[in-house]
Amino acid sequence: MSKNIRIKKGKNIKLVGSPDQSTSDARFSEYHIIKPTDFIGLIPKMELKEGAHVKAGTTLFHDKLNDKIKFVSPVSGVLEEIQRGAKRKIIGVKVKADKEISYESTSGLDVNSLSREQLIEAMMSAGLWPLIRKRPFSTVADPFEMPRDIYVPCFDTAPLAPSMSYLVKGNEKAFQAGLDVLTKLTNGKVYLGVQAGDGTFNAFSGIEKLTVSGPHPAGNVGVQIHHHKPINQGESIWYTYVQEVLTIGKYAIAGQYDASRVIVLAGAGVDKPRYFNTLQGATVSALTNGELKDGNYRIISGNVLTGTKVYPDDAIGFYDSQISVIPEGDNLKFFLTQGWLSPGFGKFSMSRAYPSFLTPNKTYNLDTNLNGESRGFVMTGEMEKVFPFDIYPMFLIKAIMAGDIEKMEQLGIYEVDAEDFALPEVVCTSKINIQEVVKQGLEDLRIELM
Repeated sequence: MSKNIRIKKGKNIKLVGSPDQSTSDARFSEYHIIKPTDFIGLIPKMELKEGAHVKAGTTLFHDKLNDKIKFVSPVSGVLEEIQRGAKRKIIGVKVKADKEISYESTSGLDVNSLSREQLIEAMMSAGLWPLIRKRPFSTVADPFEMPRDIYVPCFDTAPLAPSMSYLVKGNEKAFQAGLDVLTKLTNGKVYLGVQAGDGTFNAFSGIEKLTVSGPHPAGNVGVQIHHHKPINQGESIWYTYVQEVLTIGKYAIAGQYDASRVIVLAGAGVDKPRYFNTLQGATVSALTNGELKDGNYRIISGNVLTGTKVYPDDAIGFYDSQISVIPEGDNLKFFLTQGWLSPGFGKFSMSRAYPSFLTPNKTYNLDTNLNGESRGFVMTGEMEKVFPFDIYPMFLIKAIMAGDIEKMEQLGIYEVDAEDFALPEVVCTSKINIQEVVKQGLEDLRIELM
């Protein structure tokens, strides 16, 4: 059974440097870093000291609020450093990797013989639980809750994003095993958000499909939930992604925490954009060394709309499936040829301000320049054109900025996450960092409800 969802509002941003569907092995990453800052609301408590020897799957730290939720090493080696920030806050756990990985091993997950409680206990012990998150707030799922449903988005409409169908091919057995685990975790249903016309996910059982069509952000899990069964106050929805399902499935089959990840390296600054096999927490340099063009480029862990600026020694984000490389945009532009008075034949625009709207399939070499500074937050109606929720984005953002929690709730903050405001941030003529505003609003609300 499948339900069709058609998204009309949004915009696909086509950038130069889309990846070929070919996969190479990334260079060996000497260090792997798990960053507690990748997990919203997490207060980490170390279980090991610097110098400890670990295997892949050995617990590094746990959640201070629930010591059964474990965070494990993706590789075997030595715990080299516990990185700390202000007030000695743990911001990274750095493991020096062995050339050959050894694993903590168990008998796997026998879904048929384990009860739901036993399955959750085994997943938490194995370090699999952080792979499942919840809405609202996008925190690690609460194992004591019963989610209404679980959603798995199976395509990504963000610029330069990987093809989830490509990632699943050859791993169908592990993906089905992961889905079998998810179906045991809810009394509701597991929904796969599948792009219209993609038959890759037709053969999987125990789930229901949502066939989704439309421009970005049609691939966002929040958009799919909103147009299928919106979240009501007090409800909990769990979600996870294709690569996380594969990790769960591989553990269920083999009893080992396999931290394998396929990461797309793409963008105008990449010589040969393509997919790379690597491991969770690998350093960015393992993918970028020898792969980038000469010039001043920004490296982003994630996509260009929602990702984080990183440097070669930084780790790839825990939930990220791509590294984007685009021009830094710090060069001066003559206002008559490339600036605000130029005719704009090759200039990208979300509106019809430039003639480029006549070539909708054109790819653009966009940089990070904001082309303006912050200014008064005024009503323009532009946000509503690219925001596919039955929510008033401008009023919600202003309620967040005013700290009015009651108004935030009335305007639908439980249904959204920061990533859903990426396009409104692009079209915002006030140049306001809307995603940071939404993140802060959600965090204030989360703390208020604790």
